[in-house]
Amino acid sequence: MPNWLLSLDRFFPIRYLTWFACAAVMLLGAFTQVVAHAGGVWAVLGLVGVVTGVRDVRQRRHSILRNYPVIGHLRFLLEFIRPEMRQYFIEGDNEAAPFSRQQRSLVYQRAKGDPDKRPLGTQLDVQAEGYEWINHSLQPTRVASHDFRVRIGANCAQPYDASIFNISAMSFGALSGAAIRALNGGALRGNFAHDTGEGSISVHHRAQGGDLIWEVASGYFGCRNADGTFNAELFAKHATEPQVKMIEIKLSQGAKPGHGGVLPGPKVTREIADARGVEIGVDCISPASHSAFSTPVEMLEFIARLRELSGGKPTGFKFCVGHPWEWFAVAKAMLETGLLPDFIVVDGGEGGTGAAPLEFTDHVGAPLQEGLLLVHNTLVGLNLRDKIRIGCAGKVVSAFDIARMMALGANWCNSARGFMFALGCIQAQSCHNDHCPTGVATQDPLRQKALVVPSKIERVHNFHRNTLEALKELVQAAGLQHPNQITANHVVRRVAGDKVKLLANHLQFIAPGSLLAAARGECDWPHNVYKVYWPISRADSFAPAAAEVHPDGLKVPLPTVGEAQAPLDLVI
Repeated sequence: MPNWLLSLDRFFPIRYLTWFACAAVMLLGAFTQVVAHAGGVWAVLGLVGVVTGVRDVRQRRHSILRNYPVIGHLRFLLEFIRPEMRQYFIEGDNEAAPFSRQQRSLVYQRAKGDPDKRPLGTQLDVQAEGYEWINHSLQPTRVASHDFRVRIGANCAQPYDASIFNISAMSFGALSGAAIRALNGGALRGNFAHDTGEGSISVHHRAQGGDLIWEVASGYFGCRNADGTFNAELFAKHATEPQVKMIEIKLSQGAKPGHGGVLPGPKVTREIADARGVEIGVDCISPASHSAFSTPVEMLEFIARLRELSGGKPTGFKFCVGHPWEWFAVAKAMLETGLLPDFIVVDGGEGGTGAAPLEFTDHVGAPLQEGLLLVHNTLVGLNLRDKIRIGCAGKVVSAFDIARMMALGANWCNSARGFMFALGCIQAQSCHNDHCPTGVATQDPLRQKALVVPSKIERVHNFHRNTLEALKELVQAAGLQHPNQITANHVVRRVAGDKVKLLANHLQFIAPGSLLAAARGECDWPHNVYKVYWPISRADSFAPAAAEVHPDGLKVPLPTVGEAQAPLDLVI
């Protein structure tokens, strides 16, 4: 800054210049209005600026406005539009925040039925560490249909032949009624499943008649007593409806595992209250844990009870992997009781939500790859894998995403944000403030009108169909007949520089029955995570065995590791 300006600033703070300019405009406008009867508008505008400046220097909330009256508001304006400016003008096509422009564009094109082909080749750096591809065959196959199915609950009275690509859990309340109707209508058109989310089954879910997976969470919405405990009679009433195809007990979700939630009373409308079985205008609390069970055995008994109450529909649970011993405790309970879930859905820590504390979205919960592989390997090692189907969710939007999850052990994939993009979501990240610009994640009646349900039904259907068509082409190129035939031997990953590995060699997969054999002492533990945590897990409690309780919390005893032994790598 020139010296003369610095000198002037000592006597007349330049930061007040805009404020005083407003005063000058006001006086000049008033003068010309009196003299020439023209200038009243300028006088009013100047007065608004002057009053704003007075308010700014007197308010106590924002220091920047006290020091920079009037012009300081420009900072808040720029901050307000920064996400849009970054998304439209600065962000690269392959920068993910949380989804890249290329990922979103792919969904938009497939949802609209526009061409999704790319000219001139890949935009990805094929030499970068982490780049992956599927090995193709010199003898591609011909697959008759993209309508890939997986049977869930084969031994149930009412098994379900599910699509391998379905709508993940999103509640009415988090999404608008129009969005729910469009999603369910698309599911009906494409013959795939729509997970209700923990907010239960609303009138909007029932309006179209698409297949539903009813998610029952710790709040027991739709099947609760006045005190928030489970009500078997209400559950049976809704679970036996023909539209409900499966029952999913939610233990945790990837975006905020171990965290309950509260829907503030003012947001609990009549429709939400009717769907959840709560009072209008009263805070709707979703506890962090279930009250219907407290041990792994009790949880499996609860699953069996819900299966019976539903009339024999496939029943399982969804969770994000946390403490390994807790998952192993559930597995041990399966062995001891013989009670098995029909399916398990693994939610990755990268999953989305309408609102969650930053620490939870960024640093709590195992990512999908590690969680899925741990669950798959454990069931394989216990010879239970063929009896239990595995679903997964966590940033799955493309055919390659689905194929990769199949390679890691999934039987089907769910997508939430992918189908939100199909509805028109632009990733404005306004889900938590009710200001969604596209009417997807809002309860504002006026904003919801922007979402035209019949049009969006078609887009949801198109996205599902075109994604599975792309998957069919990948399956054919690999010389296979079904995505469930894709294994870790088909996917290659660049690990560093010029070194590449099959996922089968890069990640650890264990042999069938190996965990049972290791527990009997017949062979070494297949991985350190089992060596450390399997012996201390217990079927009668989620807490580890022989855990020492200290004033500062629960201490889990770990076995001593000699210097000559390999370090305790606890991640699969």
